[in-house]
Order: sequence, then structure tokens, then C-alpha cells
Amino acid sequence: MVSDQLLLVFLVALVFIVFLMLYRVLKGPTVFDRLNGLGVIGTDAILILILIGFLEKRVDMYIDIAISYGILGFISLVVIAKYFDGKGDVDQ
Repeated sequence: MVSDQLLLVFLVALVFIVFLMLYRVLKGPTVFDRLNGLGVIGTDAILILILIGFLEKRVDMYIDIAISYGILGFISLVVIAKYFDGKGDVDQ
């Protein structure tokens, strides 16, 4: 079906973007670039989960997993940001 092929193309593109952002997280010049890369990876992981749900015709199960992953990702980014805020200065 055409829509399944289109979803598969989007899925492959998102996986490619995740690998690009993984490079940014590992080689980022500043801490803020690395945090931004982690945020993009978390968002793309949620989209990947939902696309997999559409491809497998089980959207309800994957949306629950994506919501819980989004909450965990948001909380972890807030904790990391609070940690760097408490340090005072961040190397740039």
C-alpha cells in the first residue's frame, strides 16, 4: 500500500536524523548543543514509536509507550538542566 511505503520512508528519515543528532551529542562543541541533540533524539524516538504503531496496526499500544517515554525524556532533561544551572558556569 502507498501509505505504508510513505510511513516507511518517514521512519527511515527519522532514524537517519537520530544518527545525525547522536553525532551532535557526542561531538557537540557546547553542553547546550548536546542537550538540544538529546531533546531531538527523544522527540524523534516518540515519532518513530508512533510510526511503528501505524505500520503494525497497533497504534494504541505504541502511543502509551510513546507517552511514557516522552514524560521520562522531559523529566531527565529538566534534571540535567537543573544540574548545570547549579554548577554556576558551563564551559563553552
